This record gives sequence, structure tokens and C-alpha cells, in this order.
Amino acid sequence: MQPKPFSYLFSISYFGARFKGWAKQPEQPTVEGKLERVLRFVLGERPFTLIGSSRTDSGVSCKKGYVQLFVEEEIDFRPLLPSINAHLGGEIRLEGVEPIARDFNLIQSVHQKTYRYFFASPQDFHPFASSWVAAVSFSNALAQMQEIGRLFVGRHNFKAFCQPSATKLNYEREVESLSVFEVRDMPSSFAPSQVYGVEVVGKGFLHHQVRKMVYAIWNWNAVQIQERLENPEGDWIPVPTAPAHGLVLWDTELEKKS
Repeated sequence: MQPKPFSYLFSISYFGARFKGWAKQPEQPTVEGKLERVLRFVLGERPFTLIGSSRTDSGVSCKKGYVQLFVEEEIDFRPLLPSINAHLGGEIRLEGVEPIARDFNLIQSVHQKTYRYFFASPQDFHPFASSWVAAVSFSNALAQMQEIGRLFVGRHNFKAFCQPSATKLNYEREVESLSVFEVRDMPSSFAPSQVYGVEVVGKGFLHHQVRKMVYAIWNWNAVQIQERLENPEGDWIPVPTAPAHGLVLWDTELEKKS
């Protein structure tokens, strides 16, 4: 018999400002850590393991991601969801659940991720908006940001626009689309009068890639971006990283298997 032969797929959202990222860390509040504690409390003695579709950084929020849970016995989670969400305290929410094949590979089944980054000028910025909008100074106007952002679309070596790692060998990624726009439907009276968004779509991204591209869109010209994309191994000064709290994993699409 397989260990933990039953598998369930949950959709998840969470407010990243409360956590030091997804992955468990000693003595630190993380999404994975809190989710495990709550599930252990609700499920009692029944053992389980879980994996997430994305390992977001500290401060990054998620509007739609997925969690795969493995258990040793069949469980009807639908009546348990209200109790699970109550104990998650509103910072994390499991939106739905369905049984999924034990051999379903969540990580490999991610078809597309959409990130959105929200930002505004620091002028007249209310502190209550800082949990989901970054207050930043930026040099480029909206039209310039839209034009510059298009340079990132396509398959490139993004080594100059990420946090390199000694163990990382492949820095090629494909940005399927990138748009910069004015946000007109922020659901808060504390929202700045003018909020902008950057939406980036692709199958996967490198560490800090989206946030470094956003900084470049704010402040750099086309030549600065093109030369780093064309010569990613150059001895470049590291691209500054945009603050984490403006970034949201907006959507995750899966290629589901039976």
C-alpha cells in the first residue's frame, strides 16, 4: 500500500504581509507553517503532508494558488473547510477542495502564473494602503513604462534580472505577456487617488525576477534593459528589487490530470 494514498487539491489565498514567505522557517511565521499547524489541529492524529504550487517570498500575497494534501485515509474535507478557515484567522483561506489522483504532480502541472504589482507615488499616501500598494518614487511616465515593459516579453536569459544562485544553471524563462496600467477599482477608501499596476504572465519565474523587472520599468530606459537581456553574463551592477508588499500572485492555472 502506498504511504498516504489519498490526495486532495485545495485552492488558497493569503495576505503575505503577515508572513515571512510560504516555506517553513524556524521561529518565523510562514504560510506553510500556519497551514500545517491548523490542519494538524483539525485533523487530530491523522498524519498528512502538503506541498504548495508556489513558494512566495516574505511579504508577497496570493489571490489564487493551490495546495496538495496527502493523507492515509479518505476524508470529506468539505464540511471541515469552515473550521479550517476559522482557525486560519482570515490571513489564509482555503477556497475549495477536490479529490485528485495520488500521482498528480502539482508543481509540474502549473500551466501559467499571473503576478500583479501595485504601486503609487508616496505623495499623499495613506499608511493603511501600504499593506497592498507600494509607495515608491518612479522616473518614467505611464506610456514609457508600457513601452519599456514590452521589452521583457518573450524567451530571454533573465540572469541580470533575478537573484542568481550558485546552484542555478538555467536562467531562461518566457514572459508571455506584460502590461502596465492604471488601476481604477481599488476596493478601499484608503487607496491613493492614482494607483498603477504591472501584470506579468508566464509559466514560472526566477527568484525576485518580477520585482526586479518592475524596478527597471519604473526607472530605466530601453537601452539599459536591452543590454542586460542581450548580455546577461555581463559584470552588471545588480538591479534593485521592488518592495515585496506590492506583489500579488494573482492567478495560477493548472493542467489537471485525472
